Amino acid sequence: MLKKIRITLGIVVILLAGYGLITKNFVAQPIMMLSLSAFILVGGLDELKKGIKRRGYISIFLAVFVLAVAIQTFLT
Repeated sequence: MLKKIRITLGIVVILLAGYGLITKNFVAQPIMMLSLSAFILVGGLDELKKGIKRRGYISIFLAVFVLAVAIQTFLT
């Protein structure tokens, strides 16, 4: 289940980032940041499920940080 979600979010992030780089139109950047945050969060949860606590907690902290940056980008 987590693997399918992770693959889907990874594809979304790559497509949105590629769109922004090719067209030089960064309108979709906040959506890409939200997808990236969800991707990192799912990765962190997967690491916790495997028993790798340190990397899991770091990933979850990083996901919250990226989410905060995305929210700040939405507000400006």
